[in-house]
Amino acid sequence: MLKIIEKTKIWFSISLLVIVLGIGFMVYRGGLNFGIDFIGGSKVIIQMPDDFTKSEVDEIIKKYAEDAVTNTVNDTQLEVKAKDFDSTKVSEMMNELKEKYKLEDDALVSQDEIGASVSSELTKNSLISLSIAVIAMLIYVAVRFEFKFGVSAIIALLHDILITVAIYAIFNVPVNTPFIVAILTIVGYSINDTIVIFDRIRENINKMRRSSPAEVANISVTQTMSRSINTTLTTLFTIIAVNVFVPSVREFTFPLIIGIACGAYSSIFIASPVWVMLKNRK
Repeated sequence: MLKIIEKTKIWFSISLLVIVLGIGFMVYRGGLNFGIDFIGGSKVIIQMPDDFTKSEVDEIIKKYAEDAVTNTVNDTQLEVKAKDFDSTKVSEMMNELKEKYKLEDDALVSQDEIGASVSSELTKNSLISLSIAVIAMLIYVAVRFEFKFGVSAIIALLHDILITVAIYAIFNVPVNTPFIVAILTIVGYSINDTIVIFDRIRENINKMRRSSPAEVANISVTQTMSRSINTTLTTLFTIIAVNVFVPSVREFTFPLIIGIACGAYSSIFIASPVWVMLKNRK
């Protein structure tokens, strides 16, 4: 039997350290590195030749927009997002690209501006969606199990979100709409992993009436550990492969990788110890 609950302070300290580091970087940098989806900017799609080298094109684009983020939409189309990327800079950039790669006159497939008002509405809707998801999860777990399980599950979910945000703050990764979609996906995945452990705890409570909450939690986590690890690794291998071989979805898969790893960690080392703490407090 694994002694998970006895080392609760260690698990909490590891998570707290990462979160505090993230908060420190956010304070130092004045917040997260929000992309154009949230603060406004420009997005252009360029039709490139079959044999273009993305790294070389990135160097040219950085001359005109240092904060530019580029993704390949398909094999020959390149999407460029930047905060300060007006029509003059886009025109100058396209002239250089046309000269170097012999592009056609209609190589600029599209050029869109994202205004601040749209970005503000997007931020508001994202927060509302996340709040509704968290409340729905709390109600579901509280009804299916008991309120203490619900509180523990929500704390684990918040842990996963905070860790993911902290990683973004530490490495200054741009935050765009795929990040919100990934967070909602992480919430669903994490609660599923947590429920598996809570379901086993509920079964063992009835079988081990004379055991303490810590003993029940340790046995339950031990019994479900292999399932949690195998499921997480299988999912991570798939998403990492997509992240490596499909660059156009990296804004979605990168936070997903962080969140799923955190979800497996929190289900074992955060949710169960929190439940034991609430049970012992009663």
